[in-house]
Amino acid sequence: MSPKRPQRTRASHQLPPGRHKLTRSYVEENQRKRIMDAIVDVSGLAGYSAMSVEEIICTAGVSRRTFYDHFRSKEEAFLAAMDMVTDELVRRLRETSDTAESFPAAVRDGLGTFLQFLADEPRYADFLIVEVLAAGPEAISRRNKVMDGFALLVRRGAERLPAARRPPDLAAETIIGGIYEVVFSRVLQGQTSELPKLLPDLAYSLMQPYLGHEAARRESVEPPRLLAKDAVAV
Repeated sequence: MSPKRPQRTRASHQLPPGRHKLTRSYVEENQRKRIMDAIVDVSGLAGYSAMSVEEIICTAGVSRRTFYDHFRSKEEAFLAAMDMVTDELVRRLRETSDTAESFPAAVRDGLGTFLQFLADEPRYADFLIVEVLAAGPEAISRRNKVMDGFALLVRRGAERLPAARRPPDLAAETIIGGIYEVVFSRVLQGQTSELPKLLPDLAYSLMQPYLGHEAARRESVEPPRLLAKDAVAV
């Protein structure tokens, strides 16, 4: 009796071999998603500059032809993966912003969502915060647009405050840039899981120009309270 051949295994994300009843659009979407997930994983392990198409297709479990059916280059695939991850992050941030009852609540909830997102998905943290800087000017431009979007959320939230408490628009952009640098340094040092612990200090830094020292210190360490017209005594 001839020995049995070992059964071939497939990853949970891979489609079944041979004939199946899956639609072409479903198959193509599955392949595209697997490639983008592989981009995130491979860029984190090898770095964007050293990452090859061969590594991507091996990790994704697709053929080279399938890769080029979806993307013209690893740069195009990286940008698509970047859009996929940032779209999810922005969706979560908008949800917290829309439900926040006050400016302090929006700051705390938004920053908390951002930091927890990175801590829960360290591969996304490395991808979005570190490797994006090696992926070329278009990737950096898209990162900058996301940061501009964060600053816009802060400015819109601050519209609830009395006019006397609204610093120049550039303040939000400057603080968001500073927060990015703090997060970058922690991710680079392998401290991504520690990011949520930075929430009180980062929330204070973001609120201080808008609320003043005492109110920002209070709101950064206590659950936000809905104040009448968001007026804050300082």
